[in-house]
Amino acid sequence: MVDAHLAALSEKHANLESQIDQEVHRPLPDETLIAQWKKEKLRLKEVITGIR
Repeated sequence: MVDAHLAALSEKHANLESQIDQEVHRPLPDETLIAQWKKEKLRLKEVITGIR
């Protein structure tokens, strides 16, 4: 159960990384959205680290 939860969190983290990368490379990136995604990515990393 923990492995499935960890995998799901890791996938969300990777998806956020991809979204951030795509947004950063747009002509006019939405800095507010990027900041929100970065905060969420950090939160997920903290949860993932706490599970391991």
